[in-house]
Amino acid sequence: MPYGLRVAAAVSWRLLVVAAALAVLGFLATKLASVLVPVAVALLLAGLFSPAVSWLAGKKVPRGLATAIVLVMGIALAGAVVTFVVITVTVGMPGLIDQVTVSLTDLHTWLKTGPLHLSQGQLDEMVGNLTAMLGRNKSAIASGALTTAVTVGELLAQLLLVVFCLIFFLAQGNAIWAFVLRAAPARLRERVDVAGRSGFTTLAHYIRGTAAVAFADAAGIGLGLVIIGVPLAAPLSTLVFLGAFVPVIGSVIAGAIAVLVALVANGVWAAVIVLAVVVGVMQLESHVLQPLLLGRAVRLHPLAVVLALAAGLVTAGIVGALLAVPLLAVFSSGVRSLGASGAEAEDPGAP
Repeated sequence: MPYGLRVAAAVSWRLLVVAAALAVLGFLATKLASVLVPVAVALLLAGLFSPAVSWLAGKKVPRGLATAIVLVMGIALAGAVVTFVVITVTVGMPGLIDQVTVSLTDLHTWLKTGPLHLSQGQLDEMVGNLTAMLGRNKSAIASGALTTAVTVGELLAQLLLVVFCLIFFLAQGNAIWAFVLRAAPARLRERVDVAGRSGFTTLAHYIRGTAAVAFADAAGIGLGLVIIGVPLAAPLSTLVFLGAFVPVIGSVIAGAIAVLVALVANGVWAAVIVLAVVVGVMQLESHVLQPLLLGRAVRLHPLAVVLALAAGLVTAGIVGALLAVPLLAVFSSGVRSLGASGAEAEDPGAP
């Protein structure tokens, strides 16, 4: 048998074994998604909150009490933001509805007197077709509302799991990691420990840097919306902040929604100005904020980010897009640490 064929066969069956193992892992991850996703989100939040807990612990505050203080402050801040957004939406929605009504009236007039010259009968037929389509899909809409209610219940349960895991990650993170580390062979335990800590350091740098970038994006775009006079500026700024945690596409989608609201509520020129503000903030983020705040700690090629994002979207939707890049950053940092030695392994940002 030719040597090349023997090598190809040996490589092929090993690739098949690896593919089968990945398929089994993917199947298990899909079945356990309702548990794995909250744990992953709790790890992200642990990377965000751990400096505050460590600082309080350094001030002789018991770590359990420090964890409680940080979590209560975080929940209070999140509750205040949600309350502010809800109040803003409640106050601003009537004005937005009035502006949308005016825009629809202008659109109706333009369709009749503009280049299309549609007759009243044609407009009535279009409205009738839209109404009939909604009537035909009434059952689907109702079932979708029921599914949404079930999903909300599941999200509440997963949110409780996130909080539960986060409490233990912050209060007993080192003890949990020491327990997990026992699964590694004794001769490799030290290197695995270094790789794991390096990965968590990278995760912490990523989530903190991304939060800072998201805050800057929301502040910049929100200020522009307020100056231009676009309604619901606070909810749109919150949407920009949340969208920034999904790399590449999150901020773009949130900015597009802001432009659409400006177009409907304030007209074409306001939408153009908002678009210019969004593009300017995105350029500032790409060329200044991300290199400055994320730095060398998260070293991922743009192509790797896009491919990870696409794979996350295809396999797990929005949740996959949210978790794909930080997981890739952790994996990349861990692999680099395992391949490094000495001082290089201790510094996750070492080239």
